[in-house]
Amino acid sequence: MKKDIHPERKIVAITMNDGTKYDLKLALPNGSDKLVLEVDPTTHPAWKQDGGVHFTKKSGQASKFAGKFSGIF
Repeated sequence: MKKDIHPERKIVAITMNDGTKYDLKLALPNGSDKLVLEVDPTTHPAWKQDGGVHFTKKSGQASKFAGKFSGIF
C-alpha cells in the first residue's frame, strides 16, 4: 500500500430522519464530522415493508418459475 494517499478517517456522527444517531469511522470529502441523511432505510419506499413501493412483476420470468415449481420447494 502506498503511504500518504488515503484520506484520514475520523469518527462521524450520522443522523437519520427519525433522529437516530450513529457514530462511524469514515472519511468524508468535506472534512465534516457530521452527516445528516436525507434518504435512509426508515423513509425510502424500497426498504419499507408496510405499503412501500414493490419492484416485483407478476408476469416476469421469476413469477413464472415460482408458479411452475411452487409445489417442489
